[in-house]
Amino acid sequence: MIVLGIIDSKPSAAAVIKDGKILSAIAEERLCRMKLASGLPRAAISESIKIAGVSVADIDRVAVAQNVSVYEPEPIPWKGWFDDVDQLKTYKFDLWSAGLAPIFGRLPLAWTIHHQIKRFRSRERLKKIPQVMADAYGIKAPVLFYDHHYCHAVSAYFASTFNEALVITLDGGGDGRSGSAYLASNGHLSELTGVDSFNSLGNFYSYVTELCGFKAEKHEGKITGLAALGKPRYLDILRQFIQYREPGNIRYTIPMYYHSAIRLIKNKLPRDFDRADLAASVQFLLEDIGVKFIRYWLIKTGQKNIAAAGGVFANVKFNQRVHEIPEVENIFIYPAMDDSGLAVGAGLAALAEHYNDEPVKLNQRLPNLYLGPEYTKDGLENLVKSSGCEVTYHENIQGKIAELLSAGKVVARFTGRMEYGPRALGHRTIYYQTTDISVNDWLNEKLHRTEFMPFAPVTLIDKAHEYYENLNGAEYPARFMTITFNCTSKMKSQSPGVVHVDGTARPQLVDPESAPDVHKILSAYYQLTGIPSLINTSFNMHEEPIVCTPQDAIRSFKEGHLDYLAIDNWLLTNSK
Repeated sequence: MIVLGIIDSKPSAAAVIKDGKILSAIAEERLCRMKLASGLPRAAISESIKIAGVSVADIDRVAVAQNVSVYEPEPIPWKGWFDDVDQLKTYKFDLWSAGLAPIFGRLPLAWTIHHQIKRFRSRERLKKIPQVMADAYGIKAPVLFYDHHYCHAVSAYFASTFNEALVITLDGGGDGRSGSAYLASNGHLSELTGVDSFNSLGNFYSYVTELCGFKAEKHEGKITGLAALGKPRYLDILRQFIQYREPGNIRYTIPMYYHSAIRLIKNKLPRDFDRADLAASVQFLLEDIGVKFIRYWLIKTGQKNIAAAGGVFANVKFNQRVHEIPEVENIFIYPAMDDSGLAVGAGLAALAEHYNDEPVKLNQRLPNLYLGPEYTKDGLENLVKSSGCEVTYHENIQGKIAELLSAGKVVARFTGRMEYGPRALGHRTIYYQTTDISVNDWLNEKLHRTEFMPFAPVTLIDKAHEYYENLNGAEYPARFMTITFNCTSKMKSQSPGVVHVDGTARPQLVDPESAPDVHKILSAYYQLTGIPSLINTSFNMHEEPIVCTPQDAIRSFKEGHLDYLAIDNWLLTNSK
Protein backbone atom coordinates (compact mmCIF):
# COMPACT_ATOMS: atom_id res chain seq x y z
CA MET A 1 0.00 0.00 0.00
CA ILE A 2 1.35 3.43 -0.99
CA VAL A 3 0.36 6.55 0.93
CA LEU A 4 1.03 10.21 0.22
CA GLY A 5 1.32 12.06 3.54
CA ILE A 6 1.00 15.84 3.72
CA ILE A 7 0.98 18.56 6.36
CA ASP A 8 0.01 22.20 6.00
CA SER A 9 1.94 23.77 8.87
CA LYS A 10 5.25 25.49 9.65
CA PRO A 11 6.94 23.98 7.76
CA SER A 12 4.60 22.18 5.42
CA ALA A 13 5.86 18.94 3.88
CA ALA A 14 5.00 15.85 1.86
CA ALA A 15 6.16 12.23 1.97
CA VAL A 16 5.50 8.97 0.14
CA ILE A 17 5.49 5.77 2.20
CA LYS A 18 5.13 2.20 1.00
CA ASP A 19 4.31 -0.45 3.62
CA GLY A 20 6.24 1.39 6.32
CA LYS A 21 9.27 2.28 4.19
CA ILE A 22 9.71 6.00 3.56
CA LEU A 23 10.41 6.40 -0.16
CA SER A 24 10.66 10.19 -0.11
CA ALA A 25 10.09 13.11 2.22
CA ILE A 26 10.69 16.82 1.72
CA ALA A 27 9.67 20.11 3.31
CA GLU A 28 8.21 22.82 1.10
CA GLU A 29 10.72 25.38 2.40
CA ARG A 30 13.63 23.60 0.69
CA LEU A 31 11.97 24.00 -2.70
CA CYS A 32 10.46 27.48 -2.43
CA ARG A 33 13.46 28.80 -0.39
CA MET A 34 11.22 30.45 2.21
CA LYS A 35 12.09 29.29 5.72
CA LEU A 36 9.19 27.60 7.54
CA ALA A 37 6.97 27.88 4.46
CA SER A 38 3.37 26.98 5.25
CA GLY A 39 0.27 26.27 3.21
CA LEU A 40 -0.51 23.23 1.08
CA PRO A 41 2.93 21.86 0.08
CA ARG A 42 2.26 21.90 -3.65
CA ALA A 43 5.88 21.69 -4.81
CA ALA A 44 6.75 19.10 -2.16
CA ILE A 45 3.83 16.90 -3.21
CA SER A 46 5.02 16.84 -6.82
CA GLU A 47 8.65 16.35 -5.85
CA SER A 48 8.01 13.60 -3.32
CA ILE A 49 5.98 11.61 -5.88
CA LYS A 50 8.73 12.07 -8.46
CA ILE A 51 11.51 11.05 -6.03
CA ALA A 52 9.57 7.99 -4.90
CA GLY A 53 9.35 6.78 -8.48
CA VAL A 54 5.61 6.16 -8.34
CA SER A 55 2.75 7.42 -10.47
CA VAL A 56 -0.31 9.18 -9.12
CA ALA A 57 -2.29 6.07 -10.04
CA ASP A 58 -0.14 4.07 -7.61
CA ILE A 59 -1.21 6.17 -4.62
CA ASP A 60 -3.80 4.31 -2.55
CA ARG A 61 -4.43 6.95 0.14
CA VAL A 62 -3.73 10.60 0.82
CA ALA A 63 -3.19 11.17 4.54
CA VAL A 64 -3.40 14.66 6.05
CA ALA A 65 -1.97 15.41 9.49
CA GLN A 66 -4.94 17.49 10.59
CA ASN A 67 -8.03 16.17 12.27
CA VAL A 68 -11.01 17.45 10.33
CA SER A 69 -13.40 16.22 13.05
CA VAL A 70 -11.93 18.81 15.41
CA TYR A 71 -13.33 21.48 13.14
CA GLU A 72 -16.72 20.01 12.29
CA PRO A 73 -19.09 19.82 15.27
CA GLU A 74 -19.06 23.38 16.59
CA PRO A 75 -21.39 25.84 14.80
CA ILE A 76 -19.94 29.10 13.58
CA PRO A 77 -22.56 31.77 14.40
CA TRP A 78 -20.80 34.44 12.34
CA LYS A 79 -20.27 32.29 9.23
CA GLY A 80 -22.83 34.34 7.29
CA TRP A 81 -20.64 37.40 7.59
CA PHE A 82 -18.28 35.98 4.97
CA ASP A 83 -18.94 34.31 1.63
CA ASP A 84 -15.97 31.97 1.90
CA VAL A 85 -12.64 31.46 3.58
CA ASP A 86 -10.80 33.60 1.02
CA GLN A 87 -12.97 36.59 1.91
CA LEU A 88 -12.23 35.95 5.57
CA LYS A 89 -8.52 36.20 4.79
CA THR A 90 -9.03 39.69 3.36
CA TYR A 91 -10.02 40.84 6.84
CA LYS A 92 -6.47 39.98 7.96
CA PHE A 93 -7.55 37.82 10.84
CA ASP A 94 -3.98 37.31 12.03
CA LEU A 95 -3.43 41.06 12.21
CA TRP A 96 -6.66 41.47 14.19
CA SER A 97 -5.62 38.73 16.55
CA ALA A 98 -2.21 40.27 17.15
CA GLY A 99 -3.67 43.73 17.71
CA LEU A 100 -6.44 42.69 20.08
CA ALA A 101 -4.53 40.07 22.06
CA PRO A 102 -2.85 42.57 24.45
CA ILE A 103 -6.32 43.81 25.40
CA PHE A 104 -8.45 40.68 25.31
CA GLY A 105 -5.93 37.80 25.31
CA ARG A 106 -6.56 36.93 28.95
CA LEU A 107 -10.31 36.59 28.57
CA PRO A 108 -11.68 33.06 28.07
CA LEU A 109 -14.28 34.43 25.63
CA ALA A 110 -11.51 35.99 23.50
CA TRP A 111 -9.67 32.65 23.47
CA THR A 112 -12.84 30.86 22.36
CA ILE A 113 -13.58 33.34 19.58
CA HIS A 114 -9.97 33.25 18.39
CA HIS A 115 -10.08 29.47 18.02
CA GLN A 116 -13.56 29.40 16.54
CA ILE A 117 -12.35 31.59 13.69
CA LYS A 118 -9.18 29.51 13.29
CA ARG A 119 -11.28 26.36 13.16
CA PHE A 120 -13.54 27.84 10.52
CA ARG A 121 -10.55 28.79 8.37
CA SER A 122 -8.95 25.37 8.78
CA ARG A 123 -12.17 23.47 8.12
CA GLU A 124 -12.86 25.31 4.90
CA ARG A 125 -9.29 24.73 3.72
CA LEU A 126 -9.30 21.03 4.63
CA LYS A 127 -12.57 20.46 2.79
CA LYS A 128 -10.93 21.58 -0.45
CA ILE A 129 -8.01 19.13 -0.29
CA PRO A 130 -9.70 16.17 -2.09
CA GLN A 131 -10.66 18.41 -5.00
CA VAL A 132 -7.18 19.96 -5.11
CA MET A 133 -5.62 16.50 -5.18
CA ALA A 134 -7.79 15.53 -8.13
CA ASP A 135 -7.51 18.80 -10.08
CA ALA A 136 -3.86 19.66 -9.51
CA TYR A 137 -2.28 16.20 -9.40
CA GLY A 138 -4.80 13.76 -10.82
CA ILE A 139 -4.88 11.86 -7.51
CA LYS A 140 -8.28 10.23 -7.05
CA ALA A 141 -7.36 8.22 -3.91
CA PRO A 142 -9.41 8.71 -0.73
CA VAL A 143 -8.23 11.56 1.52
CA LEU A 144 -8.01 10.70 5.22
CA PHE A 145 -7.46 13.08 8.14
CA TYR A 146 -5.59 12.30 11.36
CA ASP A 147 -4.98 14.15 14.60
CA HIS A 148 -1.84 16.29 14.75
CA HIS A 149 -0.47 14.76 17.96
CA TYR A 150 -1.40 11.23 17.00
CA CYS A 151 0.67 11.71 13.82
CA HIS A 152 3.63 12.93 15.89
CA ALA A 153 3.21 9.89 18.13
CA VAL A 154 3.05 7.26 15.38
CA SER A 155 6.10 8.74 13.62
CA ALA A 156 8.13 8.44 16.83
CA TYR A 157 6.81 5.02 17.81
CA PHE A 158 7.13 3.16 14.52
CA ALA A 159 10.62 4.55 13.80
CA SER A 160 11.80 3.76 17.34
CA THR A 161 11.46 -0.02 16.70
CA PHE A 162 10.32 -0.42 20.33
CA ASN A 163 7.55 -2.98 20.68
CA GLU A 164 6.40 -1.32 23.93
CA ALA A 165 7.00 2.31 24.83
CA LEU A 166 5.67 5.45 26.39
CA VAL A 167 5.19 7.91 23.54
CA ILE A 168 5.26 11.61 24.38
CA THR A 169 4.49 14.60 22.15
CA LEU A 170 5.06 18.23 23.12
CA ASP A 171 4.90 21.30 20.88
CA GLY A 172 3.36 24.75 20.53
CA GLY A 173 -0.01 23.33 19.55
CA GLY A 174 -1.97 21.45 16.94
CA ASP A 175 -5.61 20.36 16.66
CA GLY A 176 -6.37 21.90 20.03
CA ARG A 177 -3.56 20.23 22.00
CA SER A 178 0.05 21.05 22.85
CA GLY A 179 1.04 17.65 24.20
CA SER A 180 -0.01 14.06 24.69
CA ALA A 181 1.05 10.76 26.20
CA TYR A 182 0.36 7.36 24.62
CA LEU A 183 1.00 3.82 25.71
CA ALA A 184 2.24 1.84 22.69
CA SER A 185 2.31 -1.94 22.45
CA ASN A 186 2.39 -4.40 19.54
CA GLY A 187 1.81 -1.65 16.98
CA HIS A 188 -1.18 -0.06 18.74
CA LEU A 189 -1.27 3.27 20.58
CA SER A 190 -3.66 4.10 23.43
CA GLU A 191 -3.95 7.72 24.51
CA LEU A 192 -3.29 8.36 28.21
CA THR A 193 -3.66 12.13 28.38
CA GLY A 194 -3.57 15.34 26.39
CA VAL A 195 -2.45 18.87 27.24
CA ASP A 196 -4.70 21.48 25.64
CA SER A 197 -3.19 24.09 23.35
CA PHE A 198 -3.88 26.96 25.73
CA ASN A 199 -1.57 25.52 28.43
CA SER A 200 1.34 25.10 26.02
CA LEU A 201 4.83 24.52 27.35
CA GLY A 202 6.17 24.99 23.83
CA ASN A 203 4.41 28.33 23.40
CA PHE A 204 5.69 29.54 26.76
CA TYR A 205 9.24 28.94 25.56
CA SER A 206 8.34 30.90 22.41
CA TYR A 207 7.08 33.84 24.47
CA VAL A 208 10.46 34.09 26.16
CA THR A 209 12.20 33.69 22.81
CA GLU A 210 10.51 36.89 21.68
CA LEU A 211 11.27 38.67 24.94
CA CYS A 212 14.93 37.87 24.36
CA GLY A 213 14.80 39.71 21.04
CA PHE A 214 14.39 36.75 18.68
CA LYS A 215 11.49 35.50 16.56
CA ALA A 216 8.98 33.22 18.26
CA GLU A 217 8.35 29.88 16.52
CA LYS A 218 11.61 30.33 14.61
CA HIS A 219 14.57 31.04 16.89
CA GLU A 220 13.89 28.85 19.92
CA GLY A 221 17.16 27.02 19.22
CA LYS A 222 19.04 30.23 19.90
CA ILE A 223 17.54 30.37 23.38
CA THR A 224 18.83 26.85 24.04
CA GLY A 225 22.35 27.94 23.05
CA LEU A 226 22.12 31.25 24.92
CA ALA A 227 20.89 29.55 28.11
CA ALA A 228 24.34 28.06 28.74
CA LEU A 229 25.76 31.58 29.09
CA GLY A 230 23.37 32.63 31.86
CA LYS A 231 22.00 31.68 35.26
CA PRO A 232 18.31 30.95 35.99
CA ARG A 233 17.86 34.12 38.06
CA TYR A 234 14.27 34.68 36.88
CA LEU A 235 13.01 31.18 37.53
CA ASP A 236 10.69 32.20 40.36
CA ILE A 237 9.11 34.86 38.15
CA LEU A 238 8.46 32.42 35.31
CA ARG A 239 7.03 29.85 37.70
CA GLN A 240 4.25 32.30 38.47
CA PHE A 241 2.89 31.68 34.96
CA ILE A 242 3.19 27.94 34.27
CA GLN A 243 3.51 24.86 36.46
CA TYR A 244 3.44 21.09 36.38
CA ARG A 245 0.20 19.92 37.99
CA GLU A 246 -0.51 16.50 39.39
CA PRO A 247 -1.65 14.14 38.12
CA GLY A 248 0.48 14.32 34.98
CA ASN A 249 -0.52 17.63 33.43
CA ILE A 250 0.68 21.15 32.63
CA ARG A 251 -1.26 24.32 33.43
CA TYR A 252 -0.90 28.07 33.08
CA THR A 253 -1.57 29.65 36.44
CA ILE A 254 -2.46 32.99 34.81
CA PRO A 255 -4.72 32.92 31.70
CA MET A 256 -2.72 34.37 28.80
CA TYR A 257 -2.02 33.91 25.12
CA TYR A 258 0.70 35.21 22.81
CA HIS A 259 0.92 39.02 22.98
CA SER A 260 -0.91 39.21 26.30
CA ALA A 261 1.49 36.56 27.67
CA ILE A 262 4.57 38.42 26.43
CA ARG A 263 3.33 41.65 27.99
CA LEU A 264 2.49 39.99 31.32
CA ILE A 265 5.87 38.27 31.60
CA LYS A 266 7.73 41.42 30.61
CA ASN A 267 5.91 43.43 33.27
CA LYS A 268 7.10 41.00 35.96
CA LEU A 269 10.73 41.09 34.86
CA PRO A 270 13.20 43.81 35.82
CA ARG A 271 13.39 46.57 33.24
CA ASP A 272 17.07 45.79 32.58
CA PHE A 273 16.77 41.99 32.62
CA ASP A 274 19.68 40.00 31.28
CA ARG A 275 18.59 37.94 28.28
CA ALA A 276 21.11 35.14 28.90
CA ASP A 277 19.74 34.75 32.43
CA LEU A 278 16.18 34.80 31.08
CA ALA A 279 17.13 32.12 28.54
CA ALA A 280 18.69 30.03 31.31
CA SER A 281 15.54 30.46 33.39
CA VAL A 282 13.12 29.31 30.71
CA GLN A 283 15.40 26.41 29.75
CA PHE A 284 15.50 25.27 33.39
CA LEU A 285 11.72 25.62 33.62
CA LEU A 286 11.16 23.65 30.41
CA GLU A 287 13.36 20.83 31.65
CA ASP A 288 11.78 20.83 35.11
CA ILE A 289 8.14 20.79 33.98
CA GLY A 290 8.72 18.55 30.97
CA VAL A 291 10.66 15.94 32.95
CA LYS A 292 8.04 15.88 35.72
CA PHE A 293 5.28 15.41 33.14
CA ILE A 294 7.11 12.58 31.40
CA ARG A 295 8.30 10.88 34.57
CA TYR A 296 4.77 10.74 35.96
CA TRP A 297 3.62 8.72 32.95
CA LEU A 298 6.73 6.55 32.95
CA ILE A 299 6.09 5.52 36.55
CA LYS A 300 2.36 5.11 36.00
CA THR A 301 2.84 2.83 32.97
CA GLY A 302 6.00 1.08 34.15
CA GLN A 303 7.65 1.73 30.77
CA LYS A 304 11.42 1.95 30.29
CA ASN A 305 11.41 2.95 26.62
CA ILE A 306 10.38 6.43 25.52
CA ALA A 307 9.69 7.64 21.98
CA ALA A 308 9.11 11.35 21.41
CA ALA A 309 8.21 13.91 18.75
CA GLY A 310 6.93 17.47 18.51
CA GLY A 311 8.71 20.81 18.36
CA VAL A 312 9.71 20.85 22.04
CA PHE A 313 11.91 17.83 21.29
CA ALA A 314 13.97 19.98 18.93
CA ASN A 315 15.46 21.19 22.23
CA VAL A 316 18.47 18.90 22.47
CA LYS A 317 19.33 19.83 26.06
CA PHE A 318 15.81 18.91 27.14
CA ASN A 319 16.22 15.57 25.38
CA GLN A 320 19.37 14.93 27.39
CA ARG A 321 17.43 15.53 30.61
CA VAL A 322 14.72 13.11 29.49
CA HIS A 323 17.38 10.48 28.73
CA GLU A 324 18.75 11.00 32.26
CA ILE A 325 15.39 10.24 33.94
CA PRO A 326 16.12 7.22 36.20
CA GLU A 327 13.25 5.18 34.74
CA VAL A 328 14.44 5.60 31.13
CA GLU A 329 16.54 2.81 29.64
CA ASN A 330 16.14 3.65 25.95
CA ILE A 331 15.12 6.87 24.22
CA PHE A 332 14.26 7.73 20.64
CA ILE A 333 13.48 11.20 19.32
CA TYR A 334 11.98 11.26 15.86
CA PRO A 335 14.59 13.23 13.86
CA ALA A 336 11.99 15.28 11.96
CA MET A 337 10.40 16.16 15.27
CA ASP A 338 9.03 19.47 13.99
CA ASP A 339 5.82 19.70 11.97
CA SER A 340 7.57 18.62 8.76
CA GLY A 341 7.67 15.15 10.31
CA LEU A 342 3.89 15.03 10.36
CA ALA A 343 3.84 14.20 6.64
CA VAL A 344 5.46 10.86 7.48
CA GLY A 345 3.33 10.58 10.63
CA ALA A 346 0.11 10.96 8.66
CA GLY A 347 1.23 8.33 6.17
CA LEU A 348 2.09 5.90 8.94
CA ALA A 349 -1.27 6.60 10.63
CA ALA A 350 -3.07 5.60 7.42
CA LEU A 351 -0.96 2.45 7.10
CA ALA A 352 -1.56 1.52 10.75
CA GLU A 353 -5.27 1.82 10.12
CA HIS A 354 -4.96 -0.33 6.99
CA TYR A 355 -2.89 -2.99 8.80
CA ASN A 356 -5.01 -2.82 11.94
CA ASP A 357 -4.58 -6.54 12.66
CA GLU A 358 -0.81 -6.36 12.32
CA PRO A 359 0.43 -2.74 12.53
CA VAL A 360 3.61 -3.90 14.28
CA LYS A 361 5.01 -4.63 10.80
CA LEU A 362 5.40 -0.85 10.44
CA ASN A 363 8.12 -0.82 13.14
CA GLN A 364 11.09 -0.06 10.89
CA ARG A 365 14.42 1.41 11.93
CA LEU A 366 15.42 4.50 9.95
CA PRO A 367 18.52 3.57 7.93
CA ASN A 368 19.16 7.28 7.30
CA LEU A 369 17.30 10.51 6.52
CA TYR A 370 18.52 10.98 2.95
CA LEU A 371 15.00 11.12 1.55
CA GLY A 372 14.98 14.25 -0.60
CA PRO A 373 16.02 14.99 -4.19
CA GLU A 374 19.36 14.17 -5.80
CA TYR A 375 20.90 15.34 -9.06
CA THR A 376 22.46 13.55 -12.02
CA LYS A 377 26.21 13.64 -12.65
CA ASP A 378 25.73 15.11 -16.12
CA GLY A 379 23.68 17.99 -14.80
CA LEU A 380 26.14 18.60 -11.97
CA GLU A 381 29.16 18.60 -14.30
CA ASN A 382 27.66 21.23 -16.59
CA LEU A 383 26.69 23.38 -13.64
CA VAL A 384 30.04 23.31 -11.81
CA LYS A 385 31.95 24.05 -15.01
CA SER A 386 29.83 27.15 -15.58
CA SER A 387 30.07 28.30 -11.94
CA GLY A 388 32.93 30.72 -12.48
CA CYS A 389 35.01 28.87 -9.88
CA GLU A 390 38.20 26.90 -10.36
CA VAL A 391 37.04 23.26 -10.68
CA THR A 392 38.96 19.98 -10.33
CA TYR A 393 37.73 16.38 -10.44
CA HIS A 394 38.86 13.82 -7.83
CA GLU A 395 38.16 10.10 -7.89
CA ASN A 396 38.78 9.98 -4.13
CA ILE A 397 36.97 13.17 -3.23
CA GLN A 398 36.48 12.07 0.38
CA GLY A 399 40.24 11.72 0.84
CA LYS A 400 40.81 15.13 -0.73
CA ILE A 401 38.22 16.72 1.58
CA ALA A 402 39.97 15.15 4.58
CA GLU A 403 43.33 16.58 3.44
CA LEU A 404 41.87 20.07 3.11
CA LEU A 405 40.17 19.85 6.51
CA SER A 406 43.38 18.67 8.18
CA ALA A 407 45.06 21.76 6.67
CA GLY A 408 42.50 24.02 8.37
CA LYS A 409 40.24 24.73 5.38
CA VAL A 410 36.44 25.11 5.45
CA VAL A 411 34.76 22.68 3.06
CA ALA A 412 31.10 22.67 2.09
CA ARG A 413 29.71 19.31 0.96
CA PHE A 414 26.88 18.64 -1.49
CA THR A 415 26.16 15.06 -2.51
CA GLY A 416 23.40 12.48 -2.91
CA ARG A 417 19.87 12.90 -1.64
CA MET A 418 19.01 15.82 0.62
CA GLU A 419 18.31 15.23 4.30
CA TYR A 420 14.78 15.30 5.73
CA GLY A 421 14.16 17.20 8.96
CA PRO A 422 15.85 20.23 10.52
CA ARG A 423 19.43 18.86 10.74
CA ALA A 424 22.15 18.69 8.10
CA LEU A 425 23.59 15.18 8.26
CA GLY A 426 26.42 15.23 5.75
CA HIS A 427 24.79 15.65 2.35
CA ARG A 428 24.15 19.40 2.65
CA THR A 429 26.84 20.23 5.20
CA ILE A 430 29.76 22.52 6.02
CA TYR A 431 32.79 20.78 7.55
CA TYR A 432 35.67 22.19 9.58
CA GLN A 433 38.16 20.87 12.11
CA THR A 434 37.15 20.73 15.77
CA THR A 435 40.45 21.93 17.23
CA ASP A 436 39.88 25.69 16.75
CA ILE A 437 38.21 27.14 19.85
CA SER A 438 37.63 30.48 18.08
CA VAL A 439 35.52 28.92 15.32
CA ASN A 440 32.21 30.05 16.83
CA ASP A 441 33.13 33.67 16.31
CA TRP A 442 34.58 33.76 12.81
CA LEU A 443 32.63 30.97 11.07
CA ASN A 444 29.30 32.18 12.47
CA GLU A 445 30.22 35.64 11.19
CA LYS A 446 30.93 34.26 7.71
CA LEU A 447 27.53 32.58 7.69
CA HIS A 448 25.80 35.62 9.25
CA ARG A 449 24.70 33.55 12.25
CA THR A 450 24.47 34.41 15.95
CA GLU A 451 27.94 34.23 17.44
CA PHE A 452 27.05 32.29 20.61
CA MET A 453 25.48 29.35 18.78
CA PRO A 454 27.62 26.22 19.21
CA PHE A 455 28.70 24.02 16.34
CA ALA A 456 27.97 20.31 16.47
CA PRO A 457 30.38 17.42 15.84
CA VAL A 458 30.09 14.40 13.61
CA THR A 459 31.94 11.45 15.16
CA LEU A 460 32.84 7.90 14.17
CA ILE A 461 30.43 5.69 16.08
CA ASP A 462 33.07 3.14 17.09
CA LYS A 463 34.98 5.91 18.88
CA ALA A 464 31.96 7.63 20.44
CA HIS A 465 32.22 6.16 23.94
CA GLU A 466 35.67 7.71 24.33
CA TYR A 467 34.25 11.18 23.79
CA TYR A 468 30.67 11.26 25.14
CA GLU A 469 29.25 10.16 28.48
CA ASN A 470 26.08 8.16 29.08
CA LEU A 471 25.53 7.09 25.47
CA ASN A 472 23.89 3.78 26.37
CA GLY A 473 20.27 3.72 25.27
CA ALA A 474 20.64 6.83 23.11
CA GLU A 475 23.02 5.80 20.33
CA TYR A 476 20.18 5.55 17.80
CA PRO A 477 18.83 9.12 18.16
CA ALA A 478 22.43 10.38 18.31
CA ARG A 479 22.81 9.33 14.67
CA PHE A 480 20.49 12.22 13.81
CA MET A 481 21.82 15.05 16.05
CA THR A 482 18.75 15.08 18.30
CA ILE A 483 20.36 14.93 21.75
CA THR A 484 23.30 16.35 23.69
CA PHE A 485 25.71 14.49 25.94
CA ASN A 486 28.27 15.55 28.49
CA CYS A 487 31.71 15.43 26.90
CA THR A 488 34.64 13.49 28.33
CA SER A 489 37.89 15.24 29.22
CA LYS A 490 39.41 13.77 26.05
CA MET A 491 36.73 15.42 23.91
CA LYS A 492 37.13 18.75 25.70
CA SER A 493 40.90 18.83 25.18
CA GLN A 494 40.95 17.37 21.66
CA SER A 495 37.90 19.06 20.09
CA PRO A 496 37.19 22.32 21.98
CA GLY A 497 35.53 23.88 18.92
CA VAL A 498 32.43 21.69 19.35
CA VAL A 499 32.15 21.60 23.15
CA HIS A 500 29.65 24.19 24.35
CA VAL A 501 30.39 26.30 27.43
CA ASP A 502 28.28 23.92 29.53
CA GLY A 503 30.52 20.97 28.61
CA THR A 504 28.04 19.29 26.23
CA ALA A 505 27.92 18.56 22.52
CA ARG A 506 25.24 17.41 20.08
CA PRO A 507 26.86 14.71 17.95
CA GLN A 508 25.97 12.89 14.79
CA LEU A 509 27.34 9.36 15.16
CA VAL A 510 28.13 7.74 11.81
CA ASP A 511 28.86 4.27 10.51
CA PRO A 512 29.65 3.12 6.94
CA GLU A 513 26.18 1.67 6.34
CA SER A 514 23.96 4.61 7.29
CA ALA A 515 26.16 7.49 6.09
CA PRO A 516 28.85 6.10 3.74
CA ASP A 517 30.04 9.44 2.33
CA VAL A 518 30.35 11.04 5.77
CA HIS A 519 32.08 7.95 7.14
CA LYS A 520 34.67 7.94 4.35
CA ILE A 521 35.53 11.60 4.93
CA LEU A 522 35.73 11.17 8.68
CA SER A 523 37.74 7.95 8.49
CA ALA A 524 40.27 9.58 6.16
CA TYR A 525 40.48 12.59 8.47
CA TYR A 526 41.01 10.30 11.47
CA GLN A 527 43.87 8.53 9.66
CA LEU A 528 45.53 11.90 9.05
CA THR A 529 44.97 13.50 12.46
CA GLY A 530 43.99 10.87 15.03
CA ILE A 531 40.81 12.87 15.69
CA PRO A 532 37.51 11.04 14.94
CA SER A 533 35.32 14.18 14.89
CA LEU A 534 34.64 17.12 12.61
CA ILE A 535 32.42 20.16 12.82
CA ASN A 536 29.23 19.55 10.84
CA THR A 537 26.99 22.58 10.45
CA SER A 538 24.11 23.10 8.06
CA PHE A 539 24.93 24.39 4.59
CA ASN A 540 22.89 27.57 4.35
CA MET A 541 23.12 31.27 4.94
CA HIS A 542 21.39 32.72 7.99
CA GLU A 543 17.58 32.80 7.79
CA GLU A 544 17.57 30.55 4.70
CA PRO A 545 16.58 26.88 4.57
CA ILE A 546 19.33 24.30 4.10
CA VAL A 547 20.42 24.24 0.46
CA CYS A 548 18.54 21.86 -1.80
CA THR A 549 19.82 22.25 -5.36
CA PRO A 550 23.40 22.59 -6.62
CA GLN A 551 22.50 26.14 -7.66
CA ASP A 552 21.60 26.88 -4.02
CA ALA A 553 24.90 25.33 -2.95
CA ILE A 554 27.07 27.40 -5.31
CA ARG A 555 25.33 30.65 -4.39
CA SER A 556 25.64 30.02 -0.62
CA PHE A 557 29.26 28.93 -1.10
CA LYS A 558 30.13 32.21 -2.75
CA GLU A 559 28.12 34.38 -0.35
CA GLY A 560 29.66 32.68 2.67
CA HIS A 561 33.20 33.11 1.30
CA LEU A 562 34.01 29.52 2.19
CA ASP A 563 37.26 27.91 1.04
CA TYR A 564 36.02 24.90 -0.92
CA LEU A 565 32.81 23.29 -2.14
CA ALA A 566 32.79 19.56 -2.95
CA ILE A 567 29.85 18.73 -5.24
CA ASP A 568 29.96 14.98 -5.71
CA ASN A 569 33.49 14.41 -7.13
CA TRP A 570 34.06 18.00 -8.25
CA LEU A 571 35.97 20.41 -6.02
CA LEU A 572 35.26 24.12 -6.42
CA THR A 573 37.70 26.71 -5.09
CA ASN A 574 36.34 30.07 -4.00
CA SER A 575 38.08 32.97 -5.72
CA LYS A 576 36.92 35.31 -2.92
